[in-house]
Amino acid sequence: MSLAVVFARANIGIQAPLVCVEAHLSNGLPAFNIVGLPEAAVKESKERVRSALINSHLEFPDKRITINLAPADLPKSGGRYDLAIAIGILAASGQLPTDQLGNLEFIGELALSGEVKRVAAALPGIMAAQDNDRDIFIPHDNSREAGLLNRQNSFPARHLLEIISHLQAETVLEKAEKIREAKPRFDHDLRDVIGQYAARRALIVAAAGAHNLLMVGPPGTEKTMLASRICTILPPLDERNALETAALRSIASSDFDMANWRLPPFRAPHHTASAVALVGGGSSLKVGEISLAHNGVLFLDELPEFSPKVLDVLREPLESGSISISRANYQVRLPARFQLLAAMNPCPCGYLNDSERQCRCSTDKVKKYQSRVSGPLLDRIDLQVHVPGLSQEDKTRLFSSGNTQNQSSDTVRESVTDARERQYTRANKANAYLTQSEIRQSCNLVPEDEDFLKQSMNKLGLSTRTFFRLLKVSRTIADLEGVDKIHRQHLAEAISLRFPGLFTD
Repeated sequence: MSLAVVFARANIGIQAPLVCVEAHLSNGLPAFNIVGLPEAAVKESKERVRSALINSHLEFPDKRITINLAPADLPKSGGRYDLAIAIGILAASGQLPTDQLGNLEFIGELALSGEVKRVAAALPGIMAAQDNDRDIFIPHDNSREAGLLNRQNSFPARHLLEIISHLQAETVLEKAEKIREAKPRFDHDLRDVIGQYAARRALIVAAAGAHNLLMVGPPGTEKTMLASRICTILPPLDERNALETAALRSIASSDFDMANWRLPPFRAPHHTASAVALVGGGSSLKVGEISLAHNGVLFLDELPEFSPKVLDVLREPLESGSISISRANYQVRLPARFQLLAAMNPCPCGYLNDSERQCRCSTDKVKKYQSRVSGPLLDRIDLQVHVPGLSQEDKTRLFSSGNTQNQSSDTVRESVTDARERQYTRANKANAYLTQSEIRQSCNLVPEDEDFLKQSMNKLGLSTRTFFRLLKVSRTIADLEGVDKIHRQHLAEAISLRFPGLFTD
């Protein structure tokens, strides 16, 4: 047969659309052409495939070879089509049976020796093949990504000859082995934090409801230490969200602990990061930090040191949970539902209103520094707490051998998990992501408490967004206590965690 059709998978963001690799052999002067909007790396696969077949002691047809990558209007990039092209040429030249190719897919880059090399973004392709009830052949180096799936449909291979032997029923490749999950182990614990009870409480509330949190205080008050411990109290991701997060890491070729793949991601970019580094994009699509933090935490330390333009690009994904990237040669939408955790000093020197050290900043410098964080962005941060310097009593505890007064991360994580379970039972989502209609259903107040909240709203001049965010935080505080109704003390605590009087001269 001079025509064969083999299936592969492209990569467009988190999507993996099907690509039909059509291989046709015809008489005429020997030639090798690839059509179907291939980029440079795909065009170069001609040389890789030719050398791989010859060095594997297979026949490379001395004919006119045409490879069509359909659909023709979908850009093709990378070396992920090498394996499918090689299989198509072998099938079209009669060296492989074609009767089972309709139920199979192939992803992999070929070395000149015929070795099957790792490709980026393999996991979305494996998941898409599984959704279409097809088996897929992948590089052996991608087998651990495939092992995240409960139902295995992938055959990892180290060499092209292993795949050919399997297709000819001479040997049988083993499917990818399921990854065994390990019990999470952390090098740090929330118990390590000395004092800072208000900030600890805010961190627990933020973790329980996936709320955004800003910590403001002078240098050395454990803001970064607190932030780094939020992952020790977050509940593990469910399978669907964990796979979505793993797929984004696969696209970015980001290494992570496969055994702990259900742990929420924690990303902490430096303040010199550009807007593209945060949201993604570039001439060839790169996944940004906000997408790598999907279903997890994005920590921005020294918040005002980030460019104001960079910070403002966070406003849309904080509301929508995704980011739309448009470039001349592609348009893609990436998930970016993250929990924002930020820390900052109250002024450039860091000691505004500090009881121990005198602030050296002028009023203009303080205002200019604080104005680098825009009002609309602050309005999207549910909790804003002051982190003061340690008291003398807490300082003496620094020298003690143990810190038994604070709850451990394991204990806190149990209460946070219970609160999250109440939220998912009620609305199938964390409180931070409730819509206004869902807030009305989940956050019923008695008339007296409604009057209290209305008075607070008028006195504080709250925006509509802030009003609903206060209700969501109140709902989370009630969930931590295990009660169904929101009471005045929950509203009062939510207000105190949102308006602690941080930015005062």
